[in-house]
Amino acid sequence: MDEARARDVLAAAKVLPGPAREARLLALGENAVFAAGDLVVKVGRDATLLDRARRELDIAGWLAGADVPAVRAAEPEPLLVDGHPVTVWHRLPDPVRPAEPRDLARLLRIVHALPAPPVPLPPRDLLGGVERWLRLAGRAIAPEDAAYLRERRDGFAAAAAALTPRLTPGPIHGDALPRNVHIGPDGPVLVDLETFSADLREHDLVVMALSRDRYGLPAEAYDSFTDAYGWDVREWEGCAVLRGARETASCAWVAQHAPSNPAALAEFGRRVASLRDGDETVRWYPF
Repeated sequence: MDEARARDVLAAAKVLPGPAREARLLALGENAVFAAGDLVVKVGRDATLLDRARRELDIAGWLAGADVPAVRAAEPEPLLVDGHPVTVWHRLPDPVRPAEPRDLARLLRIVHALPAPPVPLPPRDLLGGVERWLRLAGRAIAPEDAAYLRERRDGFAAAAAALTPRLTPGPIHGDALPRNVHIGPDGPVLVDLETFSADLREHDLVVMALSRDRYGLPAEAYDSFTDAYGWDVREWEGCAVLRGARETASCAWVAQHAPSNPAALAEFGRRVASLRDGDETVRWYPF
């Protein structure tokens, strides 16, 4: 789905106060995200995302009822427009500063204290996209690299299923990064609720540990995260397993872009070589 197609769907949905062509594009990925007036509209890639869109709206309603600082839905149900799910949200005020790791940690403490919601949540299927991403990579990557990642996927999936958590399992955000926190005039707000799951709380904490080890997050920023949360997941014996699973998924995710993007191919090569070599010090770059 390109921007032109997304704007056609946006126009057909008739959910904005003005012309769709004047809406500002905020992001373009699995969803095209547009802003106009006091609304934000997400247009999903295809109809297979309808159930996920519906669940995200249900989660938003549940979080609102629990007074969790999170993005609020403007409409309680998704639309299906020309085969694309469309959801409508209240637009947040402009950010007053960038989000920091400690802001994320404070929101995670709130989420991790919640009981099970009335909304059925799936487990965190961290490795579920690996096969699709490798198929999309096709001949752009070496067959032996694809086979290696499939083997890693299967091994880490089995190992993760056998973990004994330190924290009580329950609701998690699922993609716990500062980019999914918005700092408005009233403080931090959690956004992007699509990956909410019911699983090991440690999933949300390993993300930042990997950011420190692979993506160049300064040690002092990571320490501010663990100080605000109250625990460092690296002290848990299962951390290496969830880290390995996330690294496997992240490597395969980049592979899908390799056929059309030389930079993605180079990044995939860096990542898969570091995994093969067992070198945890190799820097990865966000893509």
